[in-house]
Amino acid sequence: MTMNTSASTRRPLFATVLVGALAAATLASMQGCIALLGAGAVAGGLSLNDRRTGGTQIEDQAIELKSGGRIREAIGDKGHINVTSYNRIALVSGEVPADADKAAVEKAIAGIEGVTNVVNELEVGANSTLSTRSSDTVITTRVKSGLIDAKDIQASAIKVVTERGNVYLMGRVSEREAARAADIARSQPSVMKVVRVFEILTEDQLSNLK
Repeated sequence: MTMNTSASTRRPLFATVLVGALAAATLASMQGCIALLGAGAVAGGLSLNDRRTGGTQIEDQAIELKSGGRIREAIGDKGHINVTSYNRIALVSGEVPADADKAAVEKAIAGIEGVTNVVNELEVGANSTLSTRSSDTVITTRVKSGLIDAKDIQASAIKVVTERGNVYLMGRVSEREAARAADIARSQPSVMKVVRVFEILTEDQLSNLK
């Protein structure tokens, strides 16, 4: 009876200690999650499955952020322009009113710190329509899905940009991957043209990235 009474008086105490320990562990876990979320916010959505270093991914984000201001300084609000940076190579796509604007935009982007090359795919003419841009979004989604379904290439290493039905493929890939990705993009409905803006690496170079 004494032992039974002792056990009955100790259970609530043990339960209280256990609950307290669990609460402390949960709080520590939550604090850890908050810290990770903060780091993720600072990192700006960096990908661990990317063939660029974390530093290069951040540089590419900075190039894209700076490009808007540089373009406005160069030609004001004229045109519809997108800048996509991958491994410091800047793809400029969209539309501008005149050849002089196209040249001015290229010069402005080339002057951004970190940019190693500018691929100027600007079209001289009227801005694309909303329906055209919506169609481009659908094409991009289809191409990305096709790359993921392929299984024999690393889809996360390839960036897809679509303008007026023209698909631009960026990334650090082998020649085999480049050809395969281009074939997949070309096979999607409504694709007008596929432009490879790849950085071609050897299989040995790719192995060293892993």
